[in-house]
Amino acid sequence: MDKTTPDFADLLRLIDDRATAFRAAIAAAPDLDAQVPTCPDWTLRDLAHHLGSRRHFWAVTVAAGPVDVPPTVEPTPAPREREALLAWLADAFQRFLDALRTVGPDRDCWTWWGASESPRTTGAVARHQLQEMAVHTYDAQLTAGIPQPLPYEAALDGIDEFLSTCCATTSPWPHQPAQIDFHTTDGHTWRLILSARGAVVARPPLTAVLPAASVRAPAPDLVLALHGRVPLDTLELAGDSAIFDLLAEWEPED
Repeated sequence: MDKTTPDFADLLRLIDDRATAFRAAIAAAPDLDAQVPTCPDWTLRDLAHHLGSRRHFWAVTVAAGPVDVPPTVEPTPAPREREALLAWLADAFQRFLDALRTVGPDRDCWTWWGASESPRTTGAVARHQLQEMAVHTYDAQLTAGIPQPLPYEAALDGIDEFLSTCCATTSPWPHQPAQIDFHTTDGHTWRLILSARGAVVARPPLTAVLPAASVRAPAPDLVLALHGRVPLDTLELAGDSAIFDLLAEWEPED
């Protein structure tokens, strides 16, 4: 993992922080049946059900250890009444944290990512699930009318985590080879190298190659753009911005 990645104890602390912030947004929302602007197919209640159910799934997955297929997890019905829903969420988040604390960061386990640069370990699960919870907490806060920036520590690692897990692949890039640079306004940089060999994430020191395109923004804004929560063209772009559309449309085979 890159040096921007929090250690395992800090990942757990940040997950707990986002769990608390998510429940606070659910508690404050005027209407749990309000549509989530950034997930238009879901209501806020749907979002809560999704996030809680996935914590149950990942708690079981982490505890199961190295397996070739995802464990079978019986759906846990989520209550509709707000106070009961908040208690159900608290239990789901705690089960997930307890499972991670029990096994630690280095145990192999099933993950949906295969030929990426992220390992198939419980530490990598904690890292990715922090990002899922951070982005969905933003979704909930936005719906409740109280949007807050992502915590900087989580957002900074979120850029590296997204590129390593969701972009890096051995599947051939089907277009002309290209390089894309991702910059934070406080000086962190990543480069995504796209070629017939796939997509590779490079970190400083980088070679003096002019990228085909680049994007620059504060880390929290860049993470939200990578996850489709804010339009990329609202950030500082340079070069051929059409390559970002090609990247978003790309569906690697592996």
